[in-house]
Amino acid sequence: MTDRQTEQMEARLNDLECQVAFQEQTIEALNDALAQQQLLIAKMQDQMKFVVGKMKNIDHSNMADPAKEPPPPHY
Repeated sequence: MTDRQTEQMEARLNDLECQVAFQEQTIEALNDALAQQQLLIAKMQDQMKFVVGKMKNIDHSNMADPAKEPPPPHY
């Protein structure tokens, strides 16, 4: 191989090493973001379970029956 071919191969190798390093950094950042989103989703699911439980336990006897309510004054 000539010196020029060797330099070209080294330049290509350096470019590939830079690309791999950038991809590793990007994958790590995406993994961190995904882990944070998963924690947020789990928290939101717990909150939804709590709200659904509260809604199921509401005493419907205290709520007004729309059939027995008089119409609003603008009718």
